[in-house]
Amino acid sequence: MRVDLFDYELPEDRIALRPVFPRDSAKMLVVRPGARLEDRVVRDLPDLLESCDALVFNDTKVIPAQLDGVRSRDGSTATVGVTLHLRAEPDRWKAFVKGAKKLKPGDRVVFGADYVGSEEMALEAEVLAKGDDGEVDFRFNRSGTDLDEALVSFGHVPLPPYIAAKRPEDDRDLADYQTIYAREDGAVAAPTAGLHFTPDLLQRLQEAGIGLHYLTLHVGAGTFLPVKAEDTDDHRMHVERGTVSAETAAALNAVRERGGRIVSVGTTSLRLLESAADETGHIHPFHGETDIFITPGHQFRAVDILMTNFHLPKSTLMMLVSAFSGLDTMRSAYAHAIENGYRFYSYGDSSLLYRQP
Repeated sequence: MRVDLFDYELPEDRIALRPVFPRDSAKMLVVRPGARLEDRVVRDLPDLLESCDALVFNDTKVIPAQLDGVRSRDGSTATVGVTLHLRAEPDRWKAFVKGAKKLKPGDRVVFGADYVGSEEMALEAEVLAKGDDGEVDFRFNRSGTDLDEALVSFGHVPLPPYIAAKRPEDDRDLADYQTIYAREDGAVAAPTAGLHFTPDLLQRLQEAGIGLHYLTLHVGAGTFLPVKAEDTDDHRMHVERGTVSAETAAALNAVRERGGRIVSVGTTSLRLLESAADETGHIHPFHGETDIFITPGHQFRAVDILMTNFHLPKSTLMMLVSAFSGLDTMRSAYAHAIENGYRFYSYGDSSLLYRQP
């Protein structure tokens, strides 16, 4: 399909730079294909679901994956901006690099200018290889939990570019850009649909008899990359790693067997569930990589309802929601959201999408 079919115009002032508080006071547009759009708020969610339904959350935790480094070579230096996006080994990360042309295999990059010259304290990485789109393979001088701890010291929260271009990251983002149920370190971008949940809302969902289940997909920085191809067939998705436990798979299959609906909180949960499901819709335990790319025509197997934020024009996520609820339906929904003051993107408002027949 042509990528420009998923384009739309968004006024700059509709890009949310901060979340609303409390988190569950955000607007939520209910989209049922063929039915009238409904303006609600996130805290209404228990009233919109049935007691036999189940919500599926992505419990990945955002790590400080953005690093500022200095490359030294033959007496000259150059600065680079590094965003880690996929861990390959305990001491290796694949990363997108601003200034990747300044690097070549064999180069060493030092992170944390205050520690340059102190080999014991510095965080360093060797360039192992360079790929397409500014992707670089780094091997660090620390490994495993030692590297994780170093990232906390040297790294910072990788805010989405449409926010970072308008303001710097600050201490508020350490909490704002993390779901309240995050527990598995590894994401470099938040599963933003989950940012709307509060302890009170989770309790009300449980009291309504709605199941709460968790899986893990470590969201990569590739989620922010623009689709440069003119046709969806020519776009390559970056790999992300995920896990669906045997316990979660069995619980969700049981929900389906008793007539309940699976409600995916976010596109990341949906992508992993669709990767784990077979042709009959049965969900299997899953542990590994997925590069699933969902566009109109995809036959959904596992998910009945999708809770998600409003996505960038011509993005892979705009294609996904159009596949789920229909392209014309989503065009109308986004036009309604813009006209009625909804806030867009990571810190913005939400939508509750029903799958088209």
